[in-house]
Amino acid sequence: MLHIRNYIGGQYHDPVEGGWIDNVNPATGEVYSSIARSTAADVELAVTAAREAFPAWSALTAKRRSEILMAISRGIAAHLDDLALAESNDQGKPLSLAKSVDIPRAIDNMAFFATEILHTHTEAYQTDQHVMNYVTRSPLGVVGCISPWNLPLYLFTWKIAPALAAGNTVVAKPSELTPMTAFLLGQICTDAGLPPGVLNIVQGYGAEVGAAIVEHPMIKAISFTGGTATGATIARTAAPMFKKLSLELGGKNPTIVYDDVEVGYVARHVARAAFTNQGEICLCGSRIFVQRGIYDAFRDALVREIAAFTPGDPLAEGTRMGALVNEAHMHKVLSYITLAREEGGTVLCGGSRVHLEGRCANGFFVAPTLIEGVDAWCRVNQEEIFGPVATLIPFDGEDEVLAMANGTPYGLAASVWTNSLQRAHRTANRLESGIVWVNTWLNRDLRTPFGGVKQSGVGREGGIEALRFFTEPKNICIQV
Repeated sequence: MLHIRNYIGGQYHDPVEGGWIDNVNPATGEVYSSIARSTAADVELAVTAAREAFPAWSALTAKRRSEILMAISRGIAAHLDDLALAESNDQGKPLSLAKSVDIPRAIDNMAFFATEILHTHTEAYQTDQHVMNYVTRSPLGVVGCISPWNLPLYLFTWKIAPALAAGNTVVAKPSELTPMTAFLLGQICTDAGLPPGVLNIVQGYGAEVGAAIVEHPMIKAISFTGGTATGATIARTAAPMFKKLSLELGGKNPTIVYDDVEVGYVARHVARAAFTNQGEICLCGSRIFVQRGIYDAFRDALVREIAAFTPGDPLAEGTRMGALVNEAHMHKVLSYITLAREEGGTVLCGGSRVHLEGRCANGFFVAPTLIEGVDAWCRVNQEEIFGPVATLIPFDGEDEVLAMANGTPYGLAASVWTNSLQRAHRTANRLESGIVWVNTWLNRDLRTPFGGVKQSGVGREGGIEALRFFTEPKNICIQV
């Protein structure tokens, strides 16, 4: 049985208190490894290692830090197949998706911030001929990064890369549901020449390890991606300690389809936006609003496209939908399908657990589910399900659809499908959302700010925004 241990001070360690957590492959339902059940004692060791490493790491030139991060990026690329298999086994996603999206994005994350730090600049302001102000930016010190289970290495590197690039040292926690690729990353970092203690990876439960990271007085900032309820708990703890906070939280994202589109083409992309990674992406479009003039034709086309997402063995070639991350989450998703029926909805396709044969007979699979007949204000359309469940809602005009699209506590992402440039601009500007895609979905430029409004988060990640978060600005004013 493989033991997934902590990576602290450049070495792997068993948990101080000796506890272990079963790690289950969601496609098979079988335990295939053990995860360190760490505690505050392990976090303390990680913080000590990070504090000892900070002076030397922060004193390195940006060029030298860049070289090391680029070496990590190359190391991830060299192990792409192994990491993709680990990601699929851990999270349940199709192996093809891990190979084409998750691990390549982790490679890009490290490379992007490795080069971004070579091109940043600070500001200078000439007040008059005798007074000059200039701004410096310094790393914060030890920072905490807590990442989720849906895109494990993708989002783990999305956090640690800018923190390390800016000169901080990191105490990081991957999800206890998907710890494997973060565990493997430790050796890649060592091989790439990352000094001991610069990155420390502590495994375990959020309530035990995550809480200890948030509460630790020497950790200066917290970058967290996860559920809104957990984000609120983190904010209540961190705010009185005056820590910097970046919270990327839940979403209930609208997809708006106007009646001037080519129905078949858009239906294909809307299905992808709803059901990629089993719908377990915070950016998935789970509320699909379709203008009434094309509603029937679009509904039928969408049902046909969804058929391509039939759940299957994640390791099988051609599988587009794998298993949900664990049994508890599967039952949560199924409970929302039951609720949809109680709220008057009609299940157009899917709606049940899927039992496969062979090695995946005990896996946690749910058929991609499309529901119509529920209004925009019911619980199914207000609460984040985070699974392969989408609803279909007709609308007549712009004002109506915008009221429904904006009518949730969330505001992370939205997509708009139209051939009218004027309508695209009007709709995008009125949507209460941190990200709006027009005639596309999940099309990301790493330079752009990423994050949500309302209960979808606080702050922005990506590009210069991430580097600013992980640094402290100082104004120096000189009179000559």
